[in-house]
Parts: sequence; structure tokens; C-alpha cells
Amino acid sequence: MPIKKSAMKALKQNNKRAISNFKVKRKVKEIIKESKELFGLKDKTALAKVKQAIKAIDRAVSKKIIKKNSGAKKKSRLMKKVNLLGQ
Repeated sequence: MPIKKSAMKALKQNNKRAISNFKVKRKVKEIIKESKELFGLKDKTALAKVKQAIKAIDRAVSKKIIKKNSGAKKKSRLMKKVNLLGQ
């Protein structure tokens, strides 16, 4: 445990940010998982779910919760599956 007052405050801030970041990452993962399930069913509503996923990924990247290249990789993989679904 920190002893100094500023270190205690920093610890509280870090914990609060970690919880917030975890929620955003969890949401991104859940949306991606849901869209992948729709791909498995060959459902046409998968495109709407992919748009939600891309929006969530972009938001996480802009807040620097996930790295830029990781976000690009996730979006690329989703779009590759969308294109396969269209064929």
C-alpha cells in the first residue's frame, strides 16, 4: 500500500481507469463474438452487428484503450468475414 497521499490518489485513479478500460474491452469482445456467431448462421443481419463492432473498436482506439494496429487488425478480420458472407 502506498504511504504518501499522492501515491494513494494515483492508486485510486489507476484502479478506476482499469475498471473503465476493462468494461470497454469487454464490450468490444462481446460485440465481435456476437457478429461471429451471426456469420456462422450465415445471417444477413451480421452486417449491422459488424458496423456496431467497428464503431466500438474505433471508440476504444480513440481513447487509447486498445492500440491502433490491434484495432485495425480486428476490423480487417471482421470485414474479411463480411466479404466471404457476401459471396
